[in-house]
Amino acid sequence: MSRAANQLLLTACVAEAGALRHTPAGLPAIDLKLEHESSLEEAGQSRQVKAALKAVAFGAVAERLARQALGSLWLFQGFLATPRNGKHAVFHIQDFQQA
Repeated sequence: MSRAANQLLLTACVAEAGALRHTPAGLPAIDLKLEHESSLEEAGQSRQVKAALKAVAFGAVAERLARQALGSLWLFQGFLATPRNGKHAVFHIQDFQQA
């Protein structure tokens, strides 16, 4: 069985950010809403793409994100996971840098 890949790179702005909180284990965490907008080529046609998605970050990454301004644009990297009681995938941010 080959190893499956679950990696996401996304340039997006921070549309909403919850307050920095701590998990029951004491780990800093923050919930975010990210918005992406771009022009891509699909099937030989130019297409305007907009996407909004929920995201979460933990630890030092959460602490860094809590200090960023709403509307700021970043290149995020991480993976997708569906919460146990959820229906939609959430982007788990593992790192981010200036876009």
